[in-house]
Amino acid sequence: MANQANTKKQKKNGRRTRASLPTKILILVLLAATGWQLYRLQGQVDAARAEKEALAAQVQVQQQENDSISADIAAGNTQEKMEEIARDELGLVSPGERVFYDVSN
Repeated sequence: MANQANTKKQKKNGRRTRASLPTKILILVLLAATGWQLYRLQGQVDAARAEKEALAAQVQVQQQENDSISADIAAGNTQEKMEEIARDELGLVSPGERVFYDVSN
């Protein structure tokens, strides 16, 4: 009872009671854990940002390829374009034409 009266007097006088050592250690541990978590999250953010940039570059390359294909479709089926596709994708060889394959690769 007397202890409570002293505590109330200290609070009325504007004095603060000091935190005990275990409380200070607990706060320090919590601050350290929070700092570590923030450090890990920053690493994850950096990795996500790098992945985003890589994917954005892939999207740009794919968009260019799509634009090229769209331009080919818009140009229509010309004889030259059909021959080019047949050569590149189907291995078409014109009569009298010689094809050399590099077997060193």
